[in-house]
Amino acid sequence: MNTFIDKTAGIDSNVEIGNFSSIMKNVKIGKGTVIGNCVTINEGTIIGEKVRIDDNSVIGKRPLRAKWSVVQSSEMETNLTIGNECLIGAQVIVYAGSNIGNYVLIADSAQIREKITIGDYTIIGRNVTVEQKTNIGKKCKLETDCYITAYSLIEDFCFVAPKVTTANDNYIGRTEERKKHFKGITIRRGGRIGAGAVILPGIEIKEDGVVGAGAVVTSNVPAKKIVVGVPAKVLSDVPDEQLLENQGWE
Repeated sequence: MNTFIDKTAGIDSNVEIGNFSSIMKNVKIGKGTVIGNCVTINEGTIIGEKVRIDDNSVIGKRPLRAKWSVVQSSEMETNLTIGNECLIGAQVIVYAGSNIGNYVLIADSAQIREKITIGDYTIIGRNVTVEQKTNIGKKCKLETDCYITAYSLIEDFCFVAPKVTTANDNYIGRTEERKKHFKGITIRRGGRIGAGAVILPGIEIKEDGVVGAGAVVTSNVPAKKIVVGVPAKVLSDVPDEQLLENQGWE
């Protein structure tokens, strides 16, 4: 087994580490965790108990900054923390400086950038990208190929369907004025977005609001309303039986 484990790493009991994996300085791994083949766990990462990380994933990656990037930082990102009993698929990249709760699933080929928080029991689907400085609550579901832009907020019990696209720059990369107005999207508790919808910068989907498939959302979505179309307009109320308050969830 050709595995590298730095002498400063703290590895608890019953941890399995696959072939050609690398465990770097000051990493901590809780008991019962299973690390696949060709996994890299970068410096300072803290992993809880009974976590599974599949082949070819990179955990605790340091971000890159192009010289012309709008977002610049001279600070080293803080350590990545992954809670207990998380499942992390193959070819996943999770950056340093984020905090992943307990029982979170991050599916194959997903990318989680720096300064992200993800609440307990949330599911991040295959090939999902979550950009930096975004907070995601508990028991959310972000499905395959959706894109969550930087500076976004997603509260508890939210649903984002496949191929949803979000944006944070109304100036589309032109003029210095745009730097004053960068803002991602906000999805309040229980908000839902249908497949292939596009949500423009700064939009707020209020509590239990629903966006129909293929909609382009250019204004805020009222609470407990369904919006559809291009541009999206209110179609109807969310049926009572569909409201979060009537699901018996905590």
